[in-house]
Amino acid sequence: MQSENLSPKIFASSQSVVLAEKIAECYGMELGKVRKNLFSDGEYQVCFEESIRGRRIFLIGSTNPPNDNLMEMLLMIDAAKRASARHITAVMPYFGWARQDRKDQPRVPIAAKLVAKILQAAGATRIMTMDLHADQIQGFFEVPVDHLFASTILLPHVEDLKLDNITIASPDMGGSKRAYAYSKYLKCEVVICYKQRKKANVIDTMEVIGNVEGRNIILVDDMVDTAGTLTKAADVMMERGALSVRALTTHAILSGPAYERIEKSDLKELIVTDTIPLKKQSSKIKVVSCAPLFADVMRKVQTNTSISGQFIM
Repeated sequence: MQSENLSPKIFASSQSVVLAEKIAECYGMELGKVRKNLFSDGEYQVCFEESIRGRRIFLIGSTNPPNDNLMEMLLMIDAAKRASARHITAVMPYFGWARQDRKDQPRVPIAAKLVAKILQAAGATRIMTMDLHADQIQGFFEVPVDHLFASTILLPHVEDLKLDNITIASPDMGGSKRAYAYSKYLKCEVVICYKQRKKANVIDTMEVIGNVEGRNIILVDDMVDTAGTLTKAADVMMERGALSVRALTTHAILSGPAYERIEKSDLKELIVTDTIPLKKQSSKIKVVSCAPLFADVMRKVQTNTSISGQFIM
């Protein structure tokens, strides 16, 4: 029973140190010490430099590609299990490989399910993440999953803009549920973009379902990768008479030509969270930290307190 009274500890993977430091500060404790030893061939080893026996530990690290980010999380989980940690919560602000959540064509993997199985096999006893690409990914796990929504921190930012004639927009049909949730909270209209792709990250055509003329548009999505969809949607909506177009996205992957597209587009502002660190700064990109939200939920998990109050839509 003595282990039940031990305070938790927070550790970070190398790519999420900045966010983890913010979370630890919001939680009210220092980040734990973990060392990463590199071998000349690229292999690496993680080592906790303090005792974690009998404690609940939170391992913070987004698992976006490259594969090293996921592998480092797995090694940390395995090391914690072998060091007799009592509970191991994998805090993955961005859950990588989530876009492969189903078989959409013959002979392809369901990578999200595979990653879920690997995390559990490594020894994770709880998962904490934000804005999964598909809600059903929670069902891939046989351990508790705390699925947080960035709307908790992004919607107050929208209200602070004090815009008139707001319309929420989804950049594709798959994001319509998210768009309707935002519109319900803000009590405004919704428009949907219908797009067709020739291949991944390449848009063939896009149409807007709904009226955008004379409206301040706010696009909402769970991630922005190459920014092709968001910038195309912004340009199309401005052509249709929109007053302005902003975008709210949780995960700023921003790969390939993303930054260049954003700078050249009609997007007035792109608001993202810090689940993934920005590769570089942009005058059009504003970052809202998710650290206070994660710290609060982690505290509630530690004290076995309900987290339902964190969901505002």
